[in-house]
Amino acid sequence: MRRNAKITKTASRCVKSSDMQRRGNVIDLFCGAGGLTHGFLLEGFRIAKGIDIDKSCCYPFETNNDAPFVQQCIRDVNGAKLFEDIDYNEPKILVGCAPCQPFSKYSQKKDDSRWSLLEEFTRLIGEASPDIVSMENVPSLAKFKGGSVFRRFLDKLKKFGYKVKWSVAFCPEFGVPQSRSRLVLLASRFGEPPDLEKTHKAEDFFTVRDSIGDLPEIAAGEVHLSDPLHRSSVLSSKNLDRIRSSIQGGTWHDWPEDLVANCHARDSGMSFTSVYGRMSWDKPAPTMTTQFIGFGNGRFGHPEQNRAISLREGALLQTFPKDYEFVAPGSQVIMKTLGKLIGNAVPVNLGRAIAKAISKHIEGCRL
Repeated sequence: MRRNAKITKTASRCVKSSDMQRRGNVIDLFCGAGGLTHGFLLEGFRIAKGIDIDKSCCYPFETNNDAPFVQQCIRDVNGAKLFEDIDYNEPKILVGCAPCQPFSKYSQKKDDSRWSLLEEFTRLIGEASPDIVSMENVPSLAKFKGGSVFRRFLDKLKKFGYKVKWSVAFCPEFGVPQSRSRLVLLASRFGEPPDLEKTHKAEDFFTVRDSIGDLPEIAAGEVHLSDPLHRSSVLSSKNLDRIRSSIQGGTWHDWPEDLVANCHARDSGMSFTSVYGRMSWDKPAPTMTTQFIGFGNGRFGHPEQNRAISLREGALLQTFPKDYEFVAPGSQVIMKTLGKLIGNAVPVNLGRAIAKAISKHIEGCRL
């Protein structure tokens, strides 16, 4: 059976400081719980700091990445001072993933002011003048407002003196067990940025089984004694009946008629089959969202057990190490808060792919 190579904190602690210094200094804007940062850490980069407005990001970011967290609204960050305490003899690398919800197909129909955070990212690039920039977001960013927002971002980067390359990465090709695609952009003052190197083909994509198949069984609403994050949401009696009637990869069309929600029974709801579903053991999971803790919020039902996936299972599907800490020992675990942190994260393995490309680029420019 194929197994996802488990990344552990032991591995991250073994990165030599000399390698970190050689590869550059990374500042992560919109850092969240540290998924993108951790990918860079595991590839030998020195993490200078992470910045995010959400204070709940502080513990997981600092504990797992050996770097300071700064709680600050990105609009209040002074780009001219971003790298002022950093070793200027090494490359300055600015990475970030502005909140992707404003650029989703659903949100584009609404007035969501968060899209302007991309303009703040642009401002900070101009003020800080990093050597290399990386941005990760949803593919629909390229079409947001007819593509004008993304084109303006690209034009600014070129005006600042960067060579720019972007593409849409299919995450399973980079060791992420989710059928999601993400826009990844690299910009460099050193020269033409490289392509991301794919690590997996369809026949060896990591699957749900590879990622969470060895976790102990728990029931809906239960917490495992050895891991406070291996807990799942409570299900109502009706939703318990629904998940018992669900099959792997199926939809609510498989249920008895009396279990189908009224909104789905109507003609207008018959095509909405991406909710109330079980994952399939031997395929990648669906895209993790901030709502993955709820059975009715997507295809987030466990393949066999009658429950939604746990917080820990969601983190593993995001390729966080199994022992990645999200809350301090003894602290209260708030499902909604941690579901948001995990669901919003850049998958660690995608972060590693980005970091590897940048590392290779830096080395090539030094030769």
